[in-house]
Amino acid sequence: MAKSKDKRQVDLNIISEWVNPGERVLDLGCGRGVLLEYLKKKNNVYGIGIDIDFKKILSCLKRGVSAYQGDIKTLLEKFDDNSFDHVILSRTVDQLDEPDWILSKSLQVGKRVTVGFVNNGFWLNRYNALFKGSRTINEVYSKPWYESLPNNSFSIKEFELYCESKKITIRNRICYAGDWEKKQNIFCNLLSGYAIYDLSKT
Repeated sequence: MAKSKDKRQVDLNIISEWVNPGERVLDLGCGRGVLLEYLKKKNNVYGIGIDIDFKKILSCLKRGVSAYQGDIKTLLEKFDDNSFDHVILSRTVDQLDEPDWILSKSLQVGKRVTVGFVNNGFWLNRYNALFKGSRTINEVYSKPWYESLPNNSFSIKEFELYCESKKITIRNRICYAGDWEKKQNIFCNLLSGYAIYDLSKT
């Protein structure tokens, strides 16, 4: 299993390839601003982050990253359509109260939307649920349910069925094996630990 910093590097490498130099980027659930800081340095983007955690916003500001503290839905409503070239939700969607609304609004506010998530359909999660009757505890799901944030985990298959039902175009998809290092090209819903999607409405 890849170490934590390696997991973050997966997002940094792929998203920086999809975001063009000088573009406008909105990072929803930006955390401490690591991704936006990286995109600013490498691609010279104009970036804004949103996060509910005030301490994380302070960390963003220390990094020189512009960020707003508050509820994603409330702040997202303040932006006009096509205000950004890219809206990013990196390991954020499963923590949202209204993921459908936020994804739909993100596709209005941004021309493209990047979504990265842990695949709940990964074989180890299935194995533990079927044979142990419990959730997986590892570096990805590191805490028991009573210490974890509210979570709406979903699989690659579920996400793609959602995109199909909402007529969302999948422009690109990259899946990683359980080690988050090797790219997984077959049986992704079963064998991928993590997936990143590049989406648009057209």
